[in-house]
Amino acid sequence: MKSQALGRGLDALFGEIDEAYENESTQQDSILDISLKDIRPNPFQPRKTFDESSLQELGESIKNDGLLQPIVVTEDIDGYVLIAGERRFRASKIAKLKSIRAIVLNSDEYKMRQFALIENIQREELNSIELSHAYEELIKLHNITHEELSSMIHKSRTHITNTIRLLQLSQKTQKALIEKKISTGHAKVLIGLDEKQQQLVVNSIIGQKLSVREVESIIKNMKEETTTKVPKKVAISYDLSQLTNRFNSLGLKAKVNKNKITIEFDNENQINDFLKYLSK
Repeated sequence: MKSQALGRGLDALFGEIDEAYENESTQQDSILDISLKDIRPNPFQPRKTFDESSLQELGESIKNDGLLQPIVVTEDIDGYVLIAGERRFRASKIAKLKSIRAIVLNSDEYKMRQFALIENIQREELNSIELSHAYEELIKLHNITHEELSSMIHKSRTHITNTIRLLQLSQKTQKALIEKKISTGHAKVLIGLDEKQQQLVVNSIIGQKLSVREVESIIKNMKEETTTKVPKKVAISYDLSQLTNRFNSLGLKAKVNKNKITIEFDNENQINDFLKYLSK
């Protein structure tokens, strides 16, 4: 029952922005022309990196052909907060436009956080690390499993789990992935290596243009070398001849096997004599 209830709630959120766009043509009064300086970015935006050249191109397109799809905002005390459409918002500022068409929705911080996550997941605009954080945050917000999120966003559970695992990588490796110096395929096979090993392999990928298969082979060899380099205990031999001679002088049979001395007793008297000798 838990997953079904959460599923319906999350599905409703997924459809809410789409519904606003669908109603655009019949509810023109819900769309305002808002000054760009009155709009603040969504503080919960999961997307942290934006390609500047791509924004320049979008800005030119908006300037020449107009904004085909409005952004979505919610009203705030000192203006508006962006819910969806940050690329369009940034590109319009680059194009030095004064205002932008926007759909105004009633929202709160909780919904704003989810709208930002959902819109970016739907539009597939996040890089792998941003997507990892988005999946992780949706799971925490709704207290659901990977399997439940899988059915809600129509992505495989394996994809979700493997994507979230990328957050185990070092910050330097994550940065290389964000900057597209390595691919997601490369990054996945680096999971499990320590920070120094990751950096060594990342440098090799960048410098030698290695494929994922080549990296898998390198990592396999690294692990095999680590296993063979595990130091074995060095056996040290000790000269126990004097000790065995002392036992033999007491009439006891003493034998040496490597670093072990075995003493044989013929009767109880020998045991008692040996104990008396030790107590001296």
